[in-house]
Amino acid sequence: MTADLLPLTWLYAPGDRPEVVAKALASGADVVLVDLEDAVAPHRKEYARSATADLLTELPPVPVHVRVNALDGPFADADLKSLSSLPGLSGLRLPKVTSRSDVVRVAESATPAEGSAVPLYALLETALGVEQAFAIASSHRALRGISLGESDLRADLGVRDEAGLDWSRARLVVAARAAGLPPPVQSVYPDIRDVEGLASSCAHGRALGFLGRAAIHPRQLPIIERAYLPTPAEVDSAEAVIRAAAADPGAQALPDGRFVDAAVVTGARRTLALAQRLA
Repeated sequence: MTADLLPLTWLYAPGDRPEVVAKALASGADVVLVDLEDAVAPHRKEYARSATADLLTELPPVPVHVRVNALDGPFADADLKSLSSLPGLSGLRLPKVTSRSDVVRVAESATPAEGSAVPLYALLETALGVEQAFAIASSHRALRGISLGESDLRADLGVRDEAGLDWSRARLVVAARAAGLPPPVQSVYPDIRDVEGLASSCAHGRALGFLGRAAIHPRQLPIIERAYLPTPAEVDSAEAVIRAAAADPGAQALPDGRFVDAAVVTGARRTLALAQRLA
Protein backbone atom coordinates (compact mmCIF):
# COMPACT_ATOMS: atom_id res chain seq x y z
CA MET A 1 0.00 0.00 0.00
CA THR A 2 1.47 3.37 -0.98
CA ALA A 3 1.39 6.25 1.45
CA ASP A 4 -1.29 8.15 -0.44
CA LEU A 5 -3.82 5.32 -0.24
CA LEU A 6 -6.14 5.09 2.73
CA PRO A 7 -5.93 1.86 4.76
CA LEU A 8 -9.11 -0.22 4.73
CA THR A 9 -8.02 -3.58 6.15
CA TRP A 10 -6.32 -4.15 9.50
CA LEU A 11 -5.48 -7.77 10.36
CA TYR A 12 -4.87 -8.97 13.93
CA ALA A 13 -2.25 -11.63 14.63
CA PRO A 14 -1.19 -13.01 18.04
CA GLY A 15 2.23 -11.78 19.09
CA ASP A 16 3.30 -15.14 20.50
CA ARG A 17 2.89 -16.88 17.14
CA PRO A 18 5.53 -15.49 14.77
CA GLU A 19 4.47 -17.90 12.02
CA VAL A 20 0.95 -16.44 12.06
CA VAL A 21 2.35 -12.89 12.06
CA ALA A 22 4.46 -13.81 9.01
CA LYS A 23 1.34 -15.03 7.19
CA ALA A 24 -0.49 -11.83 8.17
CA LEU A 25 2.31 -9.74 6.68
CA ALA A 26 1.84 -11.59 3.38
CA SER A 27 -1.97 -11.57 3.48
CA GLY A 28 -2.57 -8.33 1.61
CA ALA A 29 -3.81 -6.45 4.69
CA ASP A 30 -3.04 -2.76 4.65
CA VAL A 31 -1.93 -2.85 8.30
CA VAL A 32 -1.00 -5.80 10.52
CA LEU A 33 -2.01 -5.53 14.18
CA VAL A 34 0.25 -7.63 16.38
CA ASP A 35 -1.68 -8.36 19.54
CA LEU A 36 0.05 -8.67 22.90
CA GLU A 37 -3.17 -8.38 24.90
CA ASP A 38 -6.26 -10.58 24.56
CA ALA A 39 -4.73 -13.07 22.11
CA VAL A 40 -1.80 -13.94 24.39
CA ALA A 41 -2.03 -16.00 27.60
CA PRO A 42 -0.32 -14.49 30.68
CA HIS A 43 2.51 -17.03 30.69
CA ARG A 44 3.29 -16.17 27.04
CA LYS A 45 3.43 -12.37 27.44
CA GLU A 46 7.20 -12.07 27.71
CA TYR A 47 7.78 -14.34 24.72
CA ALA A 48 5.22 -12.40 22.65
CA ARG A 49 6.93 -9.12 23.51
CA SER A 50 10.37 -10.50 22.64
CA ALA A 51 9.20 -12.03 19.34
CA THR A 52 7.50 -8.78 18.36
CA ALA A 53 10.62 -6.77 19.22
CA ASP A 54 12.65 -9.07 16.97
CA LEU A 55 10.20 -8.50 14.12
CA LEU A 56 10.33 -4.72 14.47
CA THR A 57 14.10 -4.35 14.49
CA GLU A 58 13.76 -4.01 10.70
CA LEU A 59 11.12 -2.42 8.49
CA PRO A 60 8.37 -4.97 7.72
CA PRO A 61 6.75 -5.14 4.27
CA VAL A 62 3.56 -3.46 5.50
CA PRO A 63 2.89 -1.13 8.45
CA VAL A 64 2.76 -2.94 11.78
CA HIS A 65 0.88 -1.69 14.81
CA VAL A 66 1.11 -3.36 18.20
CA ARG A 67 -1.76 -3.63 20.65
CA VAL A 68 -0.06 -3.47 24.01
CA ASN A 69 -1.43 -4.87 27.24
CA ALA A 70 -3.91 -3.07 29.49
CA LEU A 71 -2.42 0.22 30.62
CA ASP A 72 -3.28 -0.40 34.27
CA GLY A 73 -1.89 -3.96 34.24
CA PRO A 74 1.54 -5.47 34.95
CA PHE A 75 2.74 -5.83 31.35
CA ALA A 76 2.10 -2.50 29.60
CA ASP A 77 5.14 -0.61 30.87
CA ALA A 78 7.49 -3.32 29.63
CA ASP A 79 5.66 -3.40 26.28
CA LEU A 80 6.09 0.34 25.82
CA LYS A 81 9.71 0.37 26.91
CA SER A 82 10.67 -2.53 24.66
CA LEU A 83 8.86 -1.51 21.49
CA SER A 84 8.46 2.26 21.28
CA SER A 85 11.85 3.07 19.72
CA LEU A 86 12.01 0.20 17.22
CA PRO A 87 12.27 1.23 13.55
CA GLY A 88 9.62 -1.21 12.32
CA LEU A 89 6.85 0.09 14.59
CA SER A 90 4.19 2.18 12.83
CA GLY A 91 1.80 2.61 15.74
CA LEU A 92 0.72 1.56 19.21
CA ARG A 93 -2.86 0.56 19.93
CA LEU A 94 -3.93 1.26 23.48
CA PRO A 95 -6.67 -0.98 24.92
CA LYS A 96 -9.45 0.06 27.25
CA VAL A 97 -8.69 3.78 27.21
CA THR A 98 -11.07 5.67 29.50
CA SER A 99 -9.56 9.15 29.84
CA ARG A 100 -7.41 11.81 28.27
CA SER A 101 -4.71 11.12 30.85
CA ASP A 102 -4.31 7.53 29.60
CA VAL A 103 -3.20 8.80 26.20
CA VAL A 104 -1.05 11.62 27.54
CA ARG A 105 0.82 9.27 29.87
CA VAL A 106 1.64 6.84 27.07
CA ALA A 107 2.55 9.62 24.64
CA GLU A 108 5.03 11.05 27.10
CA SER A 109 6.58 7.69 27.98
CA ALA A 110 6.64 6.29 24.44
CA THR A 111 8.44 9.18 22.74
CA PRO A 112 11.88 8.04 21.49
CA ALA A 113 14.99 9.96 22.46
CA GLU A 114 15.08 11.82 19.14
CA GLY A 115 11.70 13.33 20.00
CA SER A 116 9.36 12.01 17.28
CA ALA A 117 6.17 10.78 18.90
CA VAL A 118 5.01 7.23 18.22
CA PRO A 119 1.56 7.28 16.54
CA LEU A 120 -1.08 6.17 19.03
CA TYR A 121 -4.53 4.67 18.48
CA ALA A 122 -7.00 4.49 21.36
CA LEU A 123 -9.48 1.64 21.78
CA LEU A 124 -12.63 2.62 23.67
CA GLU A 125 -14.13 -0.52 25.19
CA THR A 126 -16.28 0.67 28.10
CA ALA A 127 -19.18 3.00 28.72
CA LEU A 128 -16.79 5.41 30.42
CA GLY A 129 -14.50 5.41 27.41
CA VAL A 130 -17.40 6.20 25.07
CA GLU A 131 -18.56 9.01 27.35
CA GLN A 132 -15.05 10.48 27.17
CA ALA A 133 -14.73 10.01 23.40
CA PHE A 134 -14.01 13.61 22.41
CA ALA A 135 -11.69 14.26 25.35
CA ILE A 136 -9.70 11.18 24.34
CA ALA A 137 -9.77 12.02 20.63
CA SER A 138 -8.38 15.51 21.27
CA SER A 139 -5.97 14.52 24.05
CA HIS A 140 -2.56 14.63 22.33
CA ARG A 141 -0.96 15.32 18.95
CA ALA A 142 0.44 11.76 18.91
CA LEU A 143 -3.07 10.29 18.81
CA ARG A 144 -3.93 9.36 15.22
CA GLY A 145 -7.20 7.50 15.64
CA ILE A 146 -9.89 6.08 17.91
CA SER A 147 -11.86 2.85 17.57
CA LEU A 148 -14.34 0.78 19.54
CA GLY A 149 -13.58 -2.55 21.16
CA GLU A 150 -17.07 -3.88 20.67
CA SER A 151 -16.78 -7.25 22.42
CA ASP A 152 -15.83 -5.64 25.72
CA LEU A 153 -18.24 -2.75 25.20
CA ARG A 154 -21.10 -5.13 24.49
CA ALA A 155 -20.41 -6.94 27.76
CA ASP A 156 -20.07 -3.69 29.70
CA LEU A 157 -23.39 -2.36 28.40
CA GLY A 158 -25.27 -5.65 28.48
CA VAL A 159 -26.16 -5.17 24.81
CA ARG A 160 -27.74 -8.14 23.06
CA ASP A 161 -27.90 -7.08 19.41
CA GLU A 162 -26.15 -4.88 16.88
CA ALA A 163 -28.61 -2.01 17.16
CA GLY A 164 -27.70 -1.55 20.79
CA LEU A 165 -24.19 -0.39 19.78
CA ASP A 166 -25.21 2.12 17.13
CA TRP A 167 -25.37 5.09 19.49
CA SER A 168 -21.83 4.39 20.68
CA ARG A 169 -20.65 3.95 17.10
CA ALA A 170 -22.17 7.24 16.00
CA ARG A 171 -20.68 9.01 18.99
CA LEU A 172 -17.23 7.73 18.05
CA VAL A 173 -17.58 8.91 14.46
CA VAL A 174 -18.62 12.38 15.64
CA ALA A 175 -15.83 12.60 18.22
CA ALA A 176 -13.18 11.61 15.69
CA ARG A 177 -14.40 14.18 13.18
CA ALA A 178 -14.67 16.92 15.80
CA ALA A 179 -11.06 16.25 16.87
CA GLY A 180 -9.77 16.27 13.29
CA LEU A 181 -8.99 12.56 13.24
CA PRO A 182 -9.67 10.14 10.36
CA PRO A 183 -12.97 8.22 10.42
CA PRO A 184 -12.83 5.33 12.89
CA VAL A 185 -12.11 1.78 11.80
CA GLN A 186 -14.84 -0.76 12.52
CA SER A 187 -14.31 -3.33 15.25
CA VAL A 188 -13.74 -6.98 14.34
CA TYR A 189 -16.54 -9.25 13.15
CA PRO A 190 -16.08 -12.39 15.28
CA ASP A 191 -17.63 -15.08 13.02
CA ILE A 192 -15.08 -15.81 10.30
CA ARG A 193 -17.50 -18.13 8.48
CA ASP A 194 -20.38 -15.67 8.21
CA VAL A 195 -19.46 -13.95 4.96
CA GLU A 196 -22.87 -12.44 4.35
CA GLY A 197 -23.12 -11.16 7.90
CA LEU A 198 -19.71 -9.50 7.61
CA ALA A 199 -20.61 -7.81 4.33
CA SER A 200 -23.90 -6.54 5.76
CA SER A 201 -22.19 -5.29 8.92
CA CYS A 202 -19.55 -3.47 6.86
CA ALA A 203 -22.24 -1.79 4.75
CA HIS A 204 -23.92 -0.64 7.95
CA GLY A 205 -20.63 0.66 9.34
CA ARG A 206 -19.91 2.54 6.16
CA ALA A 207 -23.34 4.17 6.34
CA LEU A 208 -22.57 5.29 9.91
CA GLY A 209 -19.31 6.96 8.83
CA PHE A 210 -16.66 4.33 9.54
CA LEU A 211 -13.80 3.72 7.11
CA GLY A 212 -12.30 0.23 6.93
CA ARG A 213 -12.35 -2.58 9.42
CA ALA A 214 -10.17 -4.76 11.62
CA ALA A 215 -10.18 -8.50 10.87
CA ILE A 216 -9.21 -11.67 12.69
CA HIS A 217 -8.73 -13.91 9.62
CA PRO A 218 -7.32 -13.25 6.14
CA ARG A 219 -10.49 -14.55 4.49
CA GLN A 220 -12.31 -11.49 5.84
CA LEU A 221 -10.03 -9.01 4.08
CA PRO A 222 -11.48 -9.01 0.54
CA ILE A 223 -15.02 -8.73 1.91
CA ILE A 224 -14.08 -5.70 3.98
CA GLU A 225 -12.25 -4.08 1.07
CA ARG A 226 -15.14 -4.61 -1.34
CA ALA A 227 -17.60 -3.16 1.15
CA TYR A 228 -15.60 0.02 1.62
CA LEU A 229 -14.45 0.60 -1.96
CA PRO A 230 -16.66 2.95 -3.97
CA THR A 231 -18.88 1.48 -6.66
CA PRO A 232 -18.39 2.55 -10.30
CA ALA A 233 -21.49 4.72 -9.98
CA GLU A 234 -20.03 6.43 -6.90
CA VAL A 235 -16.77 7.06 -8.75
CA ASP A 236 -18.64 8.58 -11.71
CA SER A 237 -20.61 10.78 -9.34
CA ALA A 238 -17.47 11.95 -7.53
CA GLU A 239 -15.75 12.78 -10.82
CA ALA A 240 -18.77 14.84 -11.87
CA VAL A 241 -18.58 16.77 -8.61
CA ILE A 242 -14.86 17.49 -9.05
CA ARG A 243 -15.38 18.63 -12.63
CA ALA A 244 -18.18 20.95 -11.57
CA ALA A 245 -16.13 22.38 -8.71
CA ALA A 246 -13.19 23.03 -11.04
CA ALA A 247 -15.42 24.89 -13.48
CA ASP A 248 -17.13 26.97 -10.77
CA PRO A 249 -15.72 26.95 -7.20
CA GLY A 250 -18.92 28.34 -5.74
CA ALA A 251 -21.94 26.37 -4.59
CA GLN A 252 -24.01 25.07 -7.49
CA ALA A 253 -26.47 22.44 -8.62
CA LEU A 254 -25.52 19.65 -11.02
CA PRO A 255 -27.77 18.73 -13.96
CA ASP A 256 -29.14 15.76 -12.00
CA GLY A 257 -30.29 18.08 -9.21
CA ARG A 258 -27.56 17.42 -6.66
CA PHE A 259 -26.26 20.46 -4.80
CA VAL A 260 -22.48 20.85 -4.71
CA ASP A 261 -20.64 22.77 -2.02
CA ALA A 262 -17.28 22.46 -0.24
CA ALA A 263 -18.41 19.56 1.95
CA VAL A 264 -19.62 17.59 -1.07
CA VAL A 265 -16.32 18.23 -2.84
CA THR A 266 -14.40 16.92 0.20
CA GLY A 267 -16.44 13.73 0.13
CA ALA A 268 -15.86 13.35 -3.60
CA ARG A 269 -12.12 13.65 -3.14
CA ARG A 270 -12.16 10.92 -0.51
CA THR A 271 -14.13 8.68 -2.87
CA LEU A 272 -11.59 9.19 -5.64
CA ALA A 273 -8.69 8.55 -3.24
CA LEU A 274 -10.23 5.19 -2.36
CA ALA A 275 -10.93 4.50 -6.03
CA GLN A 276 -7.20 4.41 -6.73
CA ARG A 277 -7.37 0.82 -5.48
CA LEU A 278 -9.62 -0.04 -8.43
CA ALA A 279 -6.98 0.93 -11.00
